[in-house]
Amino acid sequence: MKGAVKVNNAIGICLGASTISIARRSGEKIDYSRINHDGKVAQVFREILERNLPASLGITGRKFRNMVTIPTLSEPEAVELAYESIKDSYPGMDCIISAGAETFLIYLLDSEGRIRSVQTGNKCASGTGEFFLQQIKRMDLNVADAINLAETEVPYAVAGRCSVFCKSDCTHALNKGIAKGRVSAGL
Repeated sequence: MKGAVKVNNAIGICLGASTISIARRSGEKIDYSRINHDGKVAQVFREILERNLPASLGITGRKFRNMVTIPTLSEPEAVELAYESIKDSYPGMDCIISAGAETFLIYLLDSEGRIRSVQTGNKCASGTGEFFLQQIKRMDLNVADAINLAETEVPYAVAGRCSVFCKSDCTHALNKGIAKGRVSAGL
């Protein structure tokens, strides 16, 4: 997507399966936030719009983007546009991972930052963001704590193909006294 336009007051919204993610650009500053919608997508989306308009608006999301009657972007289009706007700061990326509550995708990029291939996990919940959140919650951790602990630990091997086996691996590891950081790194 050559020539992505940088707008001074713009909002990008991803209508996800469990959250609505928002990127706000004001001048050169970009702020990110995420709101759990608890299944009330339309209500939360409306509240976001009421607080943030007028602004240039871009909407994407694999699950709910088709519920709105305004033009939206497919996730691959949004990924390419987003990378185009930041690739000077992160040159040479060869993939972008989309790990949502219900899906896990890897967008493989060519040398110009365009998507050349997409790989997806199976339909098992163990590869999704929601499963990860459930597991770290069981360890009484939030996302930031889980990441901080995982950064300095050797990952504990957990099953990646089945959420039942993965959850069992996590439970057994913790019962054996394996550090939460190792389990988090494994997840």
